Formats: sequence, structure tokens, C-alpha cells
Amino acid sequence: MSVHLKIAEQVTNHRRAQKEFLALDEKREAAIDRVVEDAKKGLHISLNEVNAITKEMNQIAQDFYFPPRKEVTTDMVREYINKSK
Repeated sequence: MSVHLKIAEQVTNHRRAQKEFLALDEKREAAIDRVVEDAKKGLHISLNEVNAITKEMNQIAQDFYFPPRKEVTTDMVREYINKSK
């Protein structure tokens, strides 16, 4: 395979990964918003969906040198809610 084709393939893969990463980031933010709303209502919260998305994002981040995301904890949710009061 020529060098040009190899570079083009790498660029294509990088762009695909970037789009997937950004789509997952939007999905993660929406999941965090739902968790925060539930917590504000005093409902039981589960961070399984948020952190599953985070794990998927971090795998892409590791492979393509994107900034990783932190796993969300209940303490982080509580701190956010307290700051926004």
C-alpha cells in the first residue's frame, strides 16, 4: 500500500473516531443531565449508563489520543447540585 493511501486511511479512521467520540460525549452529557434531575427530585440515581459511555469514550481516547473523561461519582453529582443552588 502506498504511503499516501496509508495516510488517507489513518485520517479517515481518525475522523470517524472523532465523530463517534463527539456523539458519545453528547450522549454522556444527556445521561448526566438525567441523573442530576433525578438527584434533585430526591430519586435514586444510577451512574451505570453514564460510566458505560465514559468507558467507551476512554477506549477511543486511548486509541486516538483524545482527552479522556472521568468516571462520574455520586459525590460529583452532589457537589454539582450544591454549587448550582
